[in-house]
Amino acid sequence: MTVIRQIPFFPYSELFTAQEEEILAIMTDVCRRGAFIMQKDLRDFEQNVRNFTGAKHVLGVANGTDALIIGLKACGVGPGDEVIMPSHTYIATAASVHMVGATPVLAECGPDNMLDPGDIEHRITPRTKGIMPVQVNGRTCDMDAIQAIAERHGLEVYEDAAQALGSKFKGRCAGTFGRFGTISFYPAKMLGCFGDGGAIFTNEDDLAREMGLLRDHGRNEHGRVVAWGLNSRLDNVQAAVLDFKLKSYPQDIERRRKIAALYHAGLGDLDQVQLPPAPDADPRHFDVYQNFEMQADRRDELRAYLLERGIRTIIQWAGTPVHQFSELGFDVDLPRTERFFERCMMPPMNTALSDDDVAYIVESIHLFYGA
Repeated sequence: MTVIRQIPFFPYSELFTAQEEEILAIMTDVCRRGAFIMQKDLRDFEQNVRNFTGAKHVLGVANGTDALIIGLKACGVGPGDEVIMPSHTYIATAASVHMVGATPVLAECGPDNMLDPGDIEHRITPRTKGIMPVQVNGRTCDMDAIQAIAERHGLEVYEDAAQALGSKFKGRCAGTFGRFGTISFYPAKMLGCFGDGGAIFTNEDDLAREMGLLRDHGRNEHGRVVAWGLNSRLDNVQAAVLDFKLKSYPQDIERRRKIAALYHAGLGDLDQVQLPPAPDADPRHFDVYQNFEMQADRRDELRAYLLERGIRTIIQWAGTPVHQFSELGFDVDLPRTERFFERCMMPPMNTALSDDDVAYIVESIHLFYGA
């Protein structure tokens, strides 16, 4: 008799229970000190993220969407401007551009499921201000190609690296290529907190100062309001927990890369599935596998079969690319992206998975296809 495992897509409770004693001690320490907003824990975390990524400036903010809005505002993006981005992204990418009064222009994804550099230039108009690559699923786009296009047309580059902390292209971390980059610390992200959180990276001193004003009501280091700003600060309890988790983050990345390698070893011979690039498929890329987004024939049937065997999967963003939100006024034809969303799905990818769990998932997919 086959033993049915129960494998959640993401074990949210284990974010806490796996290190419960240590996390409670950190929270208790912060609360006993009354150190809740913009305290040393946040400054320490920002410094440690700078050390980890090589970014010159890191600012913790309330969430990844605010990070994008603050970055765009600091760069002067506003009414009349256009920003080119992939439709294969979360709505927050496009919403941030809309919220500063500019227009998101949506483009195709390429064979690696990232923004296709070959689909950018014909979308450039006199109103185009910048290009926003999305470093989705823990992979960094071909930044050489994207930056070359930007330089050729006098455009800026902004990075939505919400899912890509630690991902690299040619040894350089996601989020450090453009004028600014952003990270999300949403609980299901690779480095997740217990609520919402985010960060902005920049290598420009003046831009960092402007972002610092924008995240804290426009107040400068003396407490005087010198500009219009938001209330978007990463709170100190979350920063302290994230700083603790950052210490073991490189090991988490390596575990995810091992799981990705196991998926490739187990599923690479199936003609019915198309896998994301393997960990060592391209020496230019160091992927951290926030997700393992694959494509599959008979996708919906496969997901139902896996659920019967206790394996929960998801289709990212409820299976809707941004350009298909017609209620938001989009009217663009992106056939490659649409085809991708007809076939894409995600099996579990998190550090709580054992090798046996992965083997069970692989076996189940083989059984479905009769392989």
